[in-house]
Amino acid sequence: MTAQPDDGTLFDAAVAELRETAFRADIAVREITTPQSLAPFAIALAADVRPDDTGDSVYGTGRFVLLHDPDAPAPWDGPWRIVLFAQAPLEPEIGTDPLLADVAWSWLVDALDSRDAIYHSASGTSTKTLSKGFGGLAVEGDGAQIELRASWTPEGPFRPHVEAWAELVGMLAGLPPGSEGIAVIGARKAARD
Repeated sequence: MTAQPDDGTLFDAAVAELRETAFRADIAVREITTPQSLAPFAIALAADVRPDDTGDSVYGTGRFVLLHDPDAPAPWDGPWRIVLFAQAPLEPEIGTDPLLADVAWSWLVDALDSRDAIYHSASGTSTKTLSKGFGGLAVEGDGAQIELRASWTPEGPFRPHVEAWAELVGMLAGLPPGSEGIAVIGARKAARD
């Protein structure tokens, strides 16, 4: 792919598009410091599902990074790349489901497809973990967590991609679409120290 000259105006337009995106009321999204040296241009967002007064969430969290490199790195197969992270605690019974990792990835694909987000060169991992506390952590009991890391090369507008990410973060936390104000399903509601 031939590199397109860019003085940052394409990236500035993309940033404006992301900043104008409205998110559901029970997911708090904020701009955060971008990772260094990944690309000449980058913007990063963080999301927390139903954060408490300190800004922490016991339900789930996520990160969305939009990268732009006018030189179109070969692995990206284009000048743009989206990198995301999403994780949520689960009830241990849900964490033992053998299809959980596959379901988490399918939720990302479904969220992108439902918004007509055009993309290619997708890759990622879906990880489920089970834990058991011992000694001083025994009071925390058993736990489980689902984590999704993914990246892809977007085409067209960026808003559908960031909306799909926000939906994924909510779904991993047990929030079905349009469920603002409804109790979270299946999330482990452990107290934080």
